[in-house]
Amino acid sequence: MPARPATERPRPTPGQDELRTWRRYLVAHARITRALEAELLATENLSLASYDVLVQLSEAPGGTLRMTELAEAVLLSRSGVTRLVERLEQGGLVQRRPAAEDGRGVQAVITPDGQERLRVAARTHLAGVTEHFVEPLGQQGLGELDAALDRLLRP
Repeated sequence: MPARPATERPRPTPGQDELRTWRRYLVAHARITRALEAELLATENLSLASYDVLVQLSEAPGGTLRMTELAEAVLLSRSGVTRLVERLEQGGLVQRRPAAEDGRGVQAVITPDGQERLRVAARTHLAGVTEHFVEPLGQQGLGELDAALDRLLRP
C-alpha cells in the first residue's frame, strides 16, 4: 500500500455506534431481499434478478435496453446479465436483437409474454415490499429513510 502524503489527514473511521448501524442496514437489506426472492420463487418461479430485468425493460422506452445499460440498471456484471437474459430468452420473456444504431451492440427487448409474466409477478413482489418494508417503517419512517437515502445518493 502506498504511503499517505505527510500533508494528507487520515480518514476518520466509524465508531461502534456507526458500525452497528451499518451492519444493521446490511442485515435488513439482506433479510428483505431474501424474503422477496423466496416469495417470487415460491409463487412465480421467478428470481428477484429476473423480475428486476423485466421491470427495467418494461419501464424503458420501447421495452428495450442495450445490454450494457441493462447491466448498469440491475447492478450485475455484463456477463451476469448476459447469462440471465439468455435464460429469460429461453423462457420466451425477453428477446435479443442487434442494436439499431450501430449493429455491433445487442439490445434486450421484453416480449408480450414477459410483460404478462411481470404483471402477474408484480402482485407478489409489491405485496412483499409492503409487508417487509413499507408496513414496518410506517409513513414517518419511510420519510426519514427517504431523506437519509437522498443524502447518500447525492453525487
